Amino acid sequence: MIKITLPDGSVKEFAPGVTPMDVAKSISEGLARNVISASYNTVTIETSTELTTDGNLVLYTWNDKEGKKAFWHSTSHVMAQALEELYPGIKLTLGPAIDNGFYYDVDFGDQKITEADFKRVEDRVLEISREKHEFKMRPVSKAEALSIYKDNEYKTELISNLEDGTITFCDHSNFFDLCRGGHIPNTSIIKAMKILSVAGAYWRGDEKNKQLTRVYGISFPKQKDLTDYLELLEEAKRRDHRKLGKELDLFHFSQRVGQGLPLWLPKGAALRDRLEQFLKKAQKKAGYEQVVSPHIGQKELYVTSGHYAKYGADSFQPIHTPAEGEEFLLKPMNCPHHCEIYNAKPWSYKDLPKRYAEFGTVYRYEQSGELHGLTRVRGFTQDDAHLFCTPDQLDEEFKNVIDLVLYVFGSLGFENFTAQISLRDPEKPEKYIGSDENWEKAENAIINAAKEKGLNTVVEYGEAAFYGPKLDFMVKDALGRSWQLGTIQVDYNLPERFDLTYKGSDNELHRPVMIHRAPFGSMERFIAILLEHTGGNFPLWLMPEQAIILSLSEKYENYAKKVLDLLENHEIRALIDNRNETIGKKIREAEVKKFPFMLIVGEEEEKNGTISVRRHGQDGKGNESMTIEQFAALVNEEVNKTLKQF
Repeated sequence: MIKITLPDGSVKEFAPGVTPMDVAKSISEGLARNVISASYNTVTIETSTELTTDGNLVLYTWNDKEGKKAFWHSTSHVMAQALEELYPGIKLTLGPAIDNGFYYDVDFGDQKITEADFKRVEDRVLEISREKHEFKMRPVSKAEALSIYKDNEYKTELISNLEDGTITFCDHSNFFDLCRGGHIPNTSIIKAMKILSVAGAYWRGDEKNKQLTRVYGISFPKQKDLTDYLELLEEAKRRDHRKLGKELDLFHFSQRVGQGLPLWLPKGAALRDRLEQFLKKAQKKAGYEQVVSPHIGQKELYVTSGHYAKYGADSFQPIHTPAEGEEFLLKPMNCPHHCEIYNAKPWSYKDLPKRYAEFGTVYRYEQSGELHGLTRVRGFTQDDAHLFCTPDQLDEEFKNVIDLVLYVFGSLGFENFTAQISLRDPEKPEKYIGSDENWEKAENAIINAAKEKGLNTVVEYGEAAFYGPKLDFMVKDALGRSWQLGTIQVDYNLPERFDLTYKGSDNELHRPVMIHRAPFGSMERFIAILLEHTGGNFPLWLMPEQAIILSLSEKYENYAKKVLDLLENHEIRALIDNRNETIGKKIREAEVKKFPFMLIVGEEEEKNGTISVRRHGQDGKGNESMTIEQFAALVNEEVNKTLKQF
C-alpha cells in the first residue's frame, strides 16, 4: 500500500497504481466530476497518472489557478489540431497557458490567419471537443522524437535541449504534440472557446529569429463563462489606459522620441506631480529624506550589486568614454546608488534608521513586441526608497512601511488586495545570492510582520528578488483583474556586497539591514492601472481639474472668470469653456473629459451670485444651485472622504 497525503493533512492508503481520479472518487462523486488536474509531490500530473510511491496529492478544479492552467493548455492542443487540419503544412512550436487563456506560436509559411478565419477554427475546436478524446501521455526516445519532427526546426531545437528519457508526447484524437504534461481528462470538458487575437512573436523571444504568428485564445467549461468574459473584455477596452490617456490629454508616444518612452502632457504631468507630492508628504511624516541620483552609473556599480549578472541582458548597451576607457549604463535600478549615498560617511547605531527616498527614473531594454502603453515601457520612474536599519529595528520599520502602502491604497481606492509573501525557489538556489542564514532571517521578518499586521496573505515560492524575499501587494481592480502594486523587500545581501557598516553600542562595526520599498512601483504603470481601475474618474483630490465652468453664452464670460477666481481662492482646480457652442455640446464633451463637476453659469446665476452644479454621469437629474462657498465646502468634504490622513 502507498500513503497519499491530502492538503488538509489527512492520509489515505491505496494500492500502488491508483490514479488521482480514483482518489477523488474515494472522497466524493461530486469532487470526481469537477477534478480536472492534479499535482503529486509538487509535480503537475494527469488525473490518469498511476501513483506508485508515497506522496502529497493536490486535486485541482476549474476554480483553482492550476486547474485553469491545465484547462487552457489542453485547449491549446485542440486548437493546434484544428489549425493543422485547416492550414496544411504549418509548423507548430509552443502553446502554453497564460494568465488568461493560452496561445500557440505557429509558422504559417505562405499562409495567413485573419479575424475572418477565427470562427471556422473555433467551430472545429468545439467539434473535436465534443468527441470526448482523452489526453494521454507517452514517453518517446530522443532519436524517435527528432525523427518525427525532422521537418520542424522549432520542435527539433526544443528536443535537442532535452535529455533522453525525459521526452514525452501528449496524444488526443489523431493528434500528438511534444509536451511535458498537465492536461484535463478529456476534450468534452471544453464547452466554449474563442480566438481573441493574433500577433507577431519572434521564435524564443529573440528578434534575430524568424517572426511567427501567435494565436491567442481562451476557453471555458460553460458558454455563460465565455459570454461574461467577453463582456468584461469590452469594458476593459472602454477603460484601456491608452484610450483614456489620449481622451484626457495625459500622455503621448512619439516614434521620433522612441518606442516605450512616454511624453507627459501638461495634465498628465500635473497628475504625476500631485501623486508625487502626496507620497512625499507622507514620507516626510514617516522620517524619509529625499535624495537624487544620476541617470547613469558605472557598469562596475551594477556588477558589485549583482544586478548586472542577473539582468545585464535587460539593460541598454554600455556607454563608452573613449578617453578614459570607462563603461557606463543607463541606470536600470536605484538601489546601488542609494547604497553609495549611505556609504558617503560613517554611521553610528544612534543614527539609524536612515530612510532615503527618490522618484528615480530608470531605463531597461524591453523588446518592441513587449511594449504596451504605460505598463511596459523603456523609461520609467520608481517611487523608490531604501531604509538602512539595525537588525533590532527591522520589524518595526517593515511594519511602518506596510502602513504607508495601506495609506496609499486607501487614498486611491484600491481596497481589494492580497499580500503575497514571495520566497525563494528551493529547487533553484543558483538564482539567488547570499547565505541561507540571511535568507531565513529575511523571510521570517516578512512572514512575522505580515502576520502581526493581520494581512490576508498567500505564499509564492520562486517570486523573490535575487537578493531577498518580498512582500508584494496583489491588487484587484474594478474589473477583477489582479495587478502587482507595491512591494517591500528585506535585503541582507547588498549591504554585504557594498560593505555597508555602522558602529554599534559595542564600538564594533556591524552590517545594517536594507529594506527596499515602492508603494506605487513605477509611476507609469501605476497611473495606467489607476486609469483603468477608475475608468478615468480619479479620486476628486487627484483630478487634474475638479470642475469646468460652462457659460451659456459669451455674455456671461466675465461672470465665469469671477467664478474661476473665487474657486482658485478656495484651492479648487477649474477652467472655463466659453466657446460659442451649445450648452448641450459643452456638457457632452465635459462628460468625455471626466470633469467631476460642471458649473453652468448664465443670467440667473450671475444675478444671484450662484452656480448651477451638475455632476459627472448625472444622467438627467436636475442641477443643483449653490453659492461658491457651498460648492467649496462640498468639494472639501468629498476630498476628505477619500484622501486619508497619514
